[in-house]
Amino acid sequence: MVDVIDAAQADARLRGQRIEPDLEEFARALFEGATAEVEELDRLVREHAEHWRLERMAAVDRNLLRLAVYEFRHYPETPPAVIINEALEIARRFSERDSVDFVNGILDAIRKSLPLTKSAS
Repeated sequence: MVDVIDAAQADARLRGQRIEPDLEEFARALFEGATAEVEELDRLVREHAEHWRLERMAAVDRNLLRLAVYEFRHYPETPPAVIINEALEIARRFSERDSVDFVNGILDAIRKSLPLTKSAS
């Protein structure tokens, strides 16, 4: 398993931040869910990341992929295009220049491999 922070570390990072309660609850749910399922999420990312080992991915990219894949699987009411676009915005802001295309390609491949839901786009 590659660099997963625990709940205490997440709490320390959020302490002092001004976050809407609903947004904080959603962020915590994503974090806790992705942390609990990290092995399965990593398996899906590895399957779709051709020629890339998880260990070689930028930490921001790896964790964005985990969160987005968790959201694909557990929040079917959120359109996949919205999940991908949110991940790309975070990649643009916090990762490397090439990360946007990298994250987009992997998330799109994973999205296509998942069972269709009513909100799938």
